[in-house]
Amino acid sequence: MALSTSLRSNLVRPLAGLTALSSTGHLRRPFSSSADDSTVITVETSVPFVGHKCDPPSRNVETTPKELLGFFHDMALMRRMEIASDSLYKSKLIRGFCHLYDGQEAVAVGMEAAITKKDCIITAYRDHCIFLGRGGSLVECFSELMGRQAGCSKGKGGSMHFYKKENGFFGGHGIVGAQVPLGCGLAFAQKYSKDETVTFAMYGDGAANQGQLFEALNMSALLDLPAILVCENNHYGMGTAEWRAAKSPAYYKRGDYVPGLKVDGMDAFAVKQACKFAKEHALKNGPIILEMDTYRYHGHSMSDPGSTYRTRDEISGVRQERDPIERIRKLILSHELSTEAELKTIEKKVRSEVDDAIALAKESPMPDPSELFTNVYVKGFGIEVAGADRKEVRGVLP
Repeated sequence: MALSTSLRSNLVRPLAGLTALSSTGHLRRPFSSSADDSTVITVETSVPFVGHKCDPPSRNVETTPKELLGFFHDMALMRRMEIASDSLYKSKLIRGFCHLYDGQEAVAVGMEAAITKKDCIITAYRDHCIFLGRGGSLVECFSELMGRQAGCSKGKGGSMHFYKKENGFFGGHGIVGAQVPLGCGLAFAQKYSKDETVTFAMYGDGAANQGQLFEALNMSALLDLPAILVCENNHYGMGTAEWRAAKSPAYYKRGDYVPGLKVDGMDAFAVKQACKFAKEHALKNGPIILEMDTYRYHGHSMSDPGSTYRTRDEISGVRQERDPIERIRKLILSHELSTEAELKTIEKKVRSEVDDAIALAKESPMPDPSELFTNVYVKGFGIEVAGADRKEVRGVLP
């Protein structure tokens, strides 16, 4: 079932303040002579923040030429990785569940710009780009997607179970909403160790009605934990529109006694400002909820065409009016940091990076069958593996 015209208009909003910049392709300043990286540029967020039990942060966000161009590269890389994953899935090189993130890249990039790798992130199964933002490599991504040894989880996790503990990424999780209590547990450990870091526990609007989310939030509020619950509201829980599943789809208010903030999740700088604000709040006052108003271009998963419950016009409308990469492109051009041709060159290099990573991932071998028995039991206890009738010992685990 597609959204009504009035609801669709809330999804499709113009690139505020940027629509007049689409004719800046004539700019001549080359990238090599762009402003010094120490140059401070002030950008206004697309729309105002909306707060619940808190005063929203300023719409004016400071950035630099280096950060702007970095945002463009990183989001273009994420977009290309997901499009390539679509092709690999259709070629049957990726099997099982696969949930793509294209359209939502501003959330991953903006969040990373506001925090450090000592802060923790835990998310659901739409996790490829979050992993990349945490410092993971393309080869690790594609290897894991194809079940190869070079994958970030040694080829045993697949699309839904990326992981990079050393960079504070505690995984993608396949059970809807289950990562939120785990994230609050990470925040408990952070408060216990007094290391002045926070945890971002991410979930979608489809998980926002889970009871365990409210139980974990209650405990976090009681203990003033540095937990930031991030609802990536892409407006559809699988094929169900938010208004059909939630009596109150204002997810940033769902915490009741916990403050919340509604953010344009298609604007990387709005996400950056909100995450910086949320981290400062959580370290002093405890949990806060961020609702990222975003949109996915693909269906829920690769088994979902994504066009039976929404119109193609709605999808193309969001692409034209709110695309996060186009927003950054227009900012770069308006500040004369690069030309259209140079940005096209960056996109070509990104394609090459992705193609090279796929080639390397294909060369990685499949996991050895013995890997079925690793990461299950603690090593050194001599656990025995018996046959189906339990009369014959088949082996002793290391």
